[in-house]
Amino acid sequence: MREIILVLLLILVSSLFSGCVFTSVRIPYDTDLDSTEFGTKEGVSSWTSILWLFAWGDAGTKTAARNADITTVKHMDKEILSILFGLYHNEETIVYGD
Repeated sequence: MREIILVLLLILVSSLFSGCVFTSVRIPYDTDLDSTEFGTKEGVSSWTSILWLFAWGDAGTKTAARNADITTVKHMDKEILSILFGLYHNEETIVYGD
């Protein structure tokens, strides 16, 4: 009986902290996804943070477009990777266009 209670408690605690140990998601910026065009090029820019103390990078749209020589942005995504409550955190801006 004690083992069952321990397992149930562990499931409850882990459900409260879901996504805190490891998170990897890609989110579209566009709200009108019915007519999304991507273009022929893909540019990426990012920023990173470690230990909540150090952060560097430029995840701006302009930087991502410049990295792929894009002059017309047609769609954007945001990709987020977070490990151990944000001890390591990386965000990328992905732009698509021509």
